[in-house]
Amino acid sequence: MQKHKLIVILGPTAVGKTDLSIALAKHLDTEILSGDSMLVYRGFDIGSAKPSREEMKGVPHHLIDIREPWECYSTVDFQKEASRVVEEVNEKGKIPILAGGTGLYVKSLLEGYLFSQRGGNEEYRQHMETLLRERGKEYIHGFLAEIDPETASRLHVNDTRRIIRALEVADSGKERISRRRSWEEDGTLAYDAYVVGLRRDRKNLYDRINARVDAMVSAGLFDEVKGLLSRGITEDMQGMKGIGYKETVMFLKGEITREEAVEKIKISTRHFAKRQMTWYRKMPYIHWYDVDDVPGEKLLSSVEADVEGYFYQM
Repeated sequence: MQKHKLIVILGPTAVGKTDLSIALAKHLDTEILSGDSMLVYRGFDIGSAKPSREEMKGVPHHLIDIREPWECYSTVDFQKEASRVVEEVNEKGKIPILAGGTGLYVKSLLEGYLFSQRGGNEEYRQHMETLLRERGKEYIHGFLAEIDPETASRLHVNDTRRIIRALEVADSGKERISRRRSWEEDGTLAYDAYVVGLRRDRKNLYDRINARVDAMVSAGLFDEVKGLLSRGITEDMQGMKGIGYKETVMFLKGEITREEAVEKIKISTRHFAKRQMTWYRKMPYIHWYDVDDVPGEKLLSSVEADVEGYFYQM
């Protein structure tokens, strides 16, 4: 069966994915789907660097503002909804562009992860949450590593929600939370995809991250979080655990100063960018572009030529 076509643009936060994806989409007359776990939440705009309607420049965007802040959104949800969008856009005779920053989301879609459908066990989950409170996140991550080292290697120690979910699945029938299908079996992707990777010199990237955080604060990040809290959005909801939001909550609660909050956001974002690159190094099918060497229109022309060469001159 012929695979659906897909263009992917990925890279660490603040590298320039949004600008390139929108410019390329306009040139190719196509649509964009977001691969960012924070952009799904309504009202989480400034801290997530969500593109505005002006920045979208009339390009249709999918998987943005599709969940309320109190709703959960998982890799399984993303894979299911992204697959539907890719199929629908292909049926229009267009190749969609996935602009992604959440490594597991992109990897699960491209490599055809198969997820267990087994339901939860409330008693076991509560036991794991008790262990988390009493023994700490490192303890439950280590516990998962003993039971399912493959899944543990993919989950960051701070991602306690997914760690507990993985433990829950493993306990209910000793099943793994997921396994790869096409890529693991024969080295092929689930889609006919051209995968663009953007990277910058570390100092330049970190300077862009710091400047972006300052711009977010100037644009009203603290007021945005204050407004969310006033609407009844609590700090334990999934969206509020995102970088920029949790640090701002700490400031608003008086736990740290405004300056400390800004610095914490910058440090956390830089660490996040480093973890993203770790994910991408496990994806050998990425075609890398050094943005510092090919800025602006030159980058767009280069990527566009390579994409057209891949899909239309095969």
